[in-house]
Amino acid sequence: MKILILPCDGIGPEIIEAAKYSIDAANEKYELGLSFDYDDVGFKSLEKHGTTLRQELLESAKQYDGVILGTQSHADYPDPSEGGRNVSAGFRIGLDLYANVRPARTRAFLPSSMSEGKSMDLVIMREATEGFYPDRNMYKGWGEMMPDADTALSVRKITRHCSMRIARRAFELAMTRNKKVTAIHKSNSFHMTDGLFLECVNAVAKEFPEVVVDDLLVDAAAAHLVRSPDKFDVLVATNFYGDIISDLASELSGSLGLAGSIMASDTHCCAQAQHGSAPDIAGKDIANPVSMILSIAMLLDWLGSKHARPEFELASQDISMAVDDTLSDPNCRTSDLSGSMKCSEFGLKVASRVRAGEPLAAK
Repeated sequence: MKILILPCDGIGPEIIEAAKYSIDAANEKYELGLSFDYDDVGFKSLEKHGTTLRQELLESAKQYDGVILGTQSHADYPDPSEGGRNVSAGFRIGLDLYANVRPARTRAFLPSSMSEGKSMDLVIMREATEGFYPDRNMYKGWGEMMPDADTALSVRKITRHCSMRIARRAFELAMTRNKKVTAIHKSNSFHMTDGLFLECVNAVAKEFPEVVVDDLLVDAAAAHLVRSPDKFDVLVATNFYGDIISDLASELSGSLGLAGSIMASDTHCCAQAQHGSAPDIAGKDIANPVSMILSIAMLLDWLGSKHARPEFELASQDISMAVDDTLSDPNCRTSDLSGSMKCSEFGLKVASRVRAGEPLAAK
């Protein structure tokens, strides 16, 4: 299988390099047969090609089995008319990566931002191709407009097609976990858009009678994440709400840097860390690569499930276990976790743990 690696901006190149140690170790240990190609997106692409994301690169990415995408400094890009294309959005739309899967869990050996005794182990299934995002909710043009200098309008798009498929992925995931889905919405205010989303979730729920389904207003969901996070299993949300509550959940669990993330369609998958590009620490080798490493582990798991390759799923488990084993040692943590280990050192340590253990066996 072939993987396309796009380091992108800020700390992206550093965390991908650190994560690459682990995937190389797993590739060798489990004989995965992975090969890797690199290309440029973000500011490096802008300098070389006049755009942060070339259309021909996006088209060629469809020929790869998976993509590893670094962090982007989208807020610092020039206007889209000047080449500042949102790289993540470009991939989500171009490859129809509609399911942004974002887990968040506490670890007993790491401090969290929750009250003592509280724990969390949940996954947020975020729809990623429509919603309140002006760069992806119109067939032509931009979803925001200013009819005059003092008025700004934004269009939100929610479709039955996208709502049904993200709901189905959420219920399928819940069947492998604790069989509970919570739909996040604000239908008391957005009667039509969130009403349609909720209607679709309830329709899909009938296909999964074993799964308990409930729903929460997004503001109440934020409160419950703080007060009683253990009540959640799989949360399904439209783009805007999912973006916000996934950051909240990850930060509550200990740090945005501790949770992996993938963007997936029915045929393609892209690993990308949950957090931003942190340009203020770029090049200092102090970034936390855990989110990127775990995102790559999630990509391997997706590939294993998609192609019926159990060795990929075992490699994913091995990397995830190696991350936790490494983090359990207070001397093996980056500065954001009150440690002093370098980004590259952490990546090498995780890789060494992957190599040291016996290969996991399928159950």
